[in-house]
Amino acid sequence: MYAVLSSGGKQYRVEAGTTLMLERLDGEPGVAGAQVTFDRVLLIGDGDDVTIGTPTVAGASVSATVLGEALGPKLVIFKFKQKVKYRRRTGHRQHMTRVRIDTINPTAAKKAAAKPKADAAEAAPEEAAAKAAPKAKAAPKAAAKVATPRARKAASPAKVADKPAAKKPAAKKPAARRVAKPKAQE
Repeated sequence: MYAVLSSGGKQYRVEAGTTLMLERLDGEPGVAGAQVTFDRVLLIGDGDDVTIGTPTVAGASVSATVLGEALGPKLVIFKFKQKVKYRRRTGHRQHMTRVRIDTINPTAAKKAAAKPKADAAEAAPEEAAAKAAPKAKAAPKAAAKVATPRARKAASPAKVADKPAAKKPAAKKPAARRVAKPKAQE
C-alpha cells in the first residue's frame, strides 16, 4: 500500500517504513520520537485499487515518527553582471525534518458513506421539497427586482424625446488645391 501526501507545498509518494526529508515542521514535532499525522493525503493505492482525492481523500491519514532535524543540501546563489565587475556569492541550507512513515490509514469512510447515501435516498423527497420551498419564496422577490428596471427603461424613452436633437457635425473643408509652379525659362 502506498500514498501520496502533501507537506510544505510538495508532494511525496510514501510507503510504510520509508524515511523522508521534509521541510521543517512547525511546533514541537521537531523533537525526535514525536508522532506526526499528515491528513493531506491526495491518493491512496493498494494494488489495482486506487483512490484519488478531490483534492484530498476524505478520512485518510498517514502517521509518522520524527527521527530528528537536519540541514538540507547547500544551495549556492551566484549573482553576476557583465562588464561591471559585479559578483556576489551567497548561499543557504534549508532546515529539514527527518520522518519515518509508520502506517497509512485508508478511509473507513467508504463503508460509512454507503449507509448515509441509502438514508439520503429515503430523505431525498423531503429535502427536495424543503429546498424548493425557499426558492419559490425567493422567486417573487427576484421578479419584483427585475420588473422595476424594465419599468424605468420603458419610462425613459419619453424623457429622451423631450430633449432636443443633437447637432450634426460641421462639414469638412475641401482640401487645398496645389498650384503648379511656373517652370524656369531658359
